Amino acid sequence: MINVLVADDELPAVEELAFLLGRDGRIGTIHRASSGAEALRVLDAEAVDAVFLDIHMPALSGLDIARAISRSSNPPAVVFVTADEECALEAFELAAVDYLLKPVRAERLARSVGRISELMKDGAATPEMITVDLGGTTRMIRRDDVTYVQAQGDYARLHTADASYLIRVPLADLEQQWAEAGFIRTHRSYLIALNHVSHMKLAAARPTVTVAGAELPISRRHLPSVREKLETTRIRPQA
Repeated sequence: MINVLVADDELPAVEELAFLLGRDGRIGTIHRASSGAEALRVLDAEAVDAVFLDIHMPALSGLDIARAISRSSNPPAVVFVTADEECALEAFELAAVDYLLKPVRAERLARSVGRISELMKDGAATPEMITVDLGGTTRMIRRDDVTYVQAQGDYARLHTADASYLIRVPLADLEQQWAEAGFIRTHRSYLIALNHVSHMKLAAARPTVTVAGAELPISRRHLPSVREKLETTRIRPQA
């Protein structure tokens, strides 16, 4: 059973979400909080597996709470709940399982609970999730699914196996933030995920790296560091 906390400064929103969660057989105890401070007190006193956080709470917002609990040794899964999409890009750095828009639909909530259930079943760490916009609709994608990132001015385009998404974050910022997750800079325009690399080709005129089937350039400036990184992961360059 999944023990959850619902935190929202609007009591009707708390009760509505608690009602929907209570209809799901995978949910156990449902704790409630009407402020950020109260949410932190509940988290300190109770065993909670997942928190559903309204972003726009006074004093301590849902983002503040997520940052606070991320520093704990065994943080609960985080699902953001909001009436709008304006904080979507602020939330992408936090390891949220999902991002729900109000009014929350039962079938959409069930998918979020399913994600939490799978994480608990596997005993896996909460995956880093990224909030993206696709045709005016906000959705969450796993950072692990990003194969490479392409610079587009002050924006970055995230490429996955089946789609690409534009986010308002410079490539240089992602290079720093995602270095520990296995992303390396290969070119002024590209950041690649090491776990999606199949091989590297050191052609004299045009060095390239193949990432999830896409052949991308390696600049002469970045070539030594790229080669070193790939060799440590046992990916041997081809002549």
